[in-house]
Amino acid sequence: MTLVNEPAITPIRLHDYRRPAWTVDTIELDVDLGIDATDITSRLTLRHGGTQTTPLRLDGEGLELLAISLDGHPLDPSHYRHEDNVLEVDGARDGSVLETRVRVKPAANTTLEGLYLSGSRETGFLLTQCEAEGFRHITFFPDRPDVLARYTVTLLADRARFPVLLAGGNPDGTGELAEGRHWARFVDTHPKPSYLFALVAGRLENIQRDYITANGRAVKLVMWSEANVIDRCHYALDALERSMRWDERTYGRNYDLDVFHVVATHDFNMGAMENKGLNIFNAKYLLADPDSSTDEEYRAVEAVVAHEYFHNWTGNRVTCRDWFQLSLKEGLTVFREQQFSADMNSPSLKRIEDVSLLRRTQFPEDAGPLAHPVRPSEYREINNFYTATVYEKGSELVRMLAGRLGQEGFRRGMDVYFERHDGSAATIEDFLSALGDANGIDLMPYLAWYAQAGTPHLHAQGEYDAARRQYTLTLSQHTRATPGQPEKVPVPIPVKLSLFDRDGRVLPLHINGHAAGTEAVVVVDMASQHVVFHDVATEPVPSLLRDFSAPVVLEYDYSPAELALLLTNDADGFNRWEAGQQLAVLAFDSLHGNAETDACKAWCDALTALFEHHAIDDALLADLLTPPGEIEFADRQSEVDPAKIHAQRQELQRHLAKRIGAPALLARYRALASHTSQSLDAESQARRRLKRRVLELLALLDADTAHALAAQQYESAVGMTDRLTALGVLVRDRAPQAAAALADFRRRYADNPLALDKWFAVQAQVPGEPALATVKSLESDPAFTLKNPNRARAVLGAFASNNPSGFHRADGEGYRWLTERLAELDALNPQIAARLATAFNGWQRLEPVRREVAHAALGELAQRQGLSRNLGEIIGNVLQR
Repeated sequence: MTLVNEPAITPIRLHDYRRPAWTVDTIELDVDLGIDATDITSRLTLRHGGTQTTPLRLDGEGLELLAISLDGHPLDPSHYRHEDNVLEVDGARDGSVLETRVRVKPAANTTLEGLYLSGSRETGFLLTQCEAEGFRHITFFPDRPDVLARYTVTLLADRARFPVLLAGGNPDGTGELAEGRHWARFVDTHPKPSYLFALVAGRLENIQRDYITANGRAVKLVMWSEANVIDRCHYALDALERSMRWDERTYGRNYDLDVFHVVATHDFNMGAMENKGLNIFNAKYLLADPDSSTDEEYRAVEAVVAHEYFHNWTGNRVTCRDWFQLSLKEGLTVFREQQFSADMNSPSLKRIEDVSLLRRTQFPEDAGPLAHPVRPSEYREINNFYTATVYEKGSELVRMLAGRLGQEGFRRGMDVYFERHDGSAATIEDFLSALGDANGIDLMPYLAWYAQAGTPHLHAQGEYDAARRQYTLTLSQHTRATPGQPEKVPVPIPVKLSLFDRDGRVLPLHINGHAAGTEAVVVVDMASQHVVFHDVATEPVPSLLRDFSAPVVLEYDYSPAELALLLTNDADGFNRWEAGQQLAVLAFDSLHGNAETDACKAWCDALTALFEHHAIDDALLADLLTPPGEIEFADRQSEVDPAKIHAQRQELQRHLAKRIGAPALLARYRALASHTSQSLDAESQARRRLKRRVLELLALLDADTAHALAAQQYESAVGMTDRLTALGVLVRDRAPQAAAALADFRRRYADNPLALDKWFAVQAQVPGEPALATVKSLESDPAFTLKNPNRARAVLGAFASNNPSGFHRADGEGYRWLTERLAELDALNPQIAARLATAFNGWQRLEPVRREVAHAALGELAQRQGLSRNLGEIIGNVLQR
């Protein structure tokens, strides 16, 4: 199907990359701030990259041009052209200074890109978001990441309305102006691309701390927010200091400015932004306190604070040459963030969390019409490529490289990478060359991972020769065709493995005549290859892809008994969980109202034994007791019926609950509930995590008792984790106590937007057909708005992406409702509309009735006049059959 209004946009292609004809040595910005109108004067010192016959071309969108001069002389209109979002200027020479003055309108900017107003006209503040191409909405500039300039920024504003003035770089003076106005100047001594420009102006409060880096620099760390939430920034400030110390120890990277500002806003399209010296955060990932933040949210705050700080070197000091290299900064920084979080918490639980996210978000993306390589070959709208593939799969590729080189080798390679490319814009090839050269290894075969979409399937088959005491493992790989890539090539897949005997003991490995300890890594880089193990006394059970050593789908014909053995005995925490997940899949597939299948019995028996074995970590046990989600089950089916999957998964969990038994579940719940605490230590968090899972299982067996306990837990909760758990159980089960708990939560958190998002989301995720009526009722709540990205995600996103049985109604009403809202949202904020539209990814695999109504709803949306290029591109891609 063709979109009526499909924009005639020429794709940007990687193979067309050319060095910029013009770069900028320095940029001086004078920003005269106002809510309705802001005037921006820029002075660009130009540098020509080739022959000076190439005209100067600068990007600029939505700008009112007020004045323009070159080398101090005003330009006649015949000497410049401003059309199609490009300013072309004649007569520029190497070293010329171009000065422009433009006007923008922050209050009218609902896209939250460029300079905009966060909050109300009376109390809100001004801020910027420039990644990926937002700077062109602020002033004329060659807005591409390989143009690095040194910035001097002077902000001018009314002191009463904008008492706080912030920009990236070091403070370089303040002063008073006439009529109650003032100014502040900031200088960034490090060259940076335009997407890292930032400013903030308004009424804000701060908390701060002095910090001394490992190389002796004194730094002021400052957290900013609106006054009513500044007391919720202390945890983030602690997390920032932990991140800085960790990066100094682990990578030898020190902070390089005199001040580090971090600002919280409730109006932000992304999670956070790493602007040099002035990070801007979605408040969701900066504000935290026990009353309104869950354990998971505390960990997310710590992780995102670390992620944005780590960007100072992997993204800022070394940036990406072009947006095709986006994963060079994002995938690499996600990997560093994951390393940090694992060190701060539990490595096994962190690995489980990361792989679960990968399978829920990136694997479906790789399997549908939105599949694209980690480094795509072309794009039309770069904002549509901030995807799970670029971030999460990109991180897994870095993890593979780190595993290949070992801890010392990877650090050695990263040191070379920083030394070679500090202050410049790099490519994936530059990254692989630095790692490889530092270790004398050719890593260029890994480029195939970056260039190829789709998730490889790794098929493993074992054969034991008792007479020769030899075990042969055959490993083969295959990647299915994806849009635009029908043919795939083999990629290097590191397979970390161990062997177990039938009593659950790990066996020594002898490969090709060499002892390899009890764990080895085999790199599969051909379509098929054999690995031969010698001196194997008994037919082994292989533990494959330990610690999820590569982002692939493993296919091995384990028996239920073999998986139960690994679930019970494997010392690798991730593979223990993975064995349980695979066993749950076998149990799910075998269920037809019969709990006595071998797989279901093995799964329930093994988990019951672990439940009774109190020595196991509470948090790991909670994860082991949780089967794959509905999205993961759907990902394995060619014709998906979400309602059927939901019902069958509930049945599977009910069998597990019955096997453990209501008395045992109740006793464990009471034991866990007797230790009530707000503490964030690992033991307390683990206890709350298991308590939630036990309560959910008990609700499947004895709803009345579980609901009474949930209501009591809600009333007595000393923190948000327990309160939201209880609310979730009551609401999802439509318990009699749910209405009162919802009303109390709505009243209690009426003035807390982040907590109120949870109230919206928990209702939008009520499973089954009644969810749509609930979601429609939420739209009439006075606090609902499409203008705030967090609120839109809490309702539209929670319903469409996290509630398969509710969204995928057979009558198509869920699809039609969402497409109407997407059209409304697109007129306000195209980026958020496009991201939420990805909920339709995979509609082609729905069963026929749902498939046709989904296709019809998408077709109607595609035919609407005036869709943005963001949403238009996503819908056009999704509609591919």
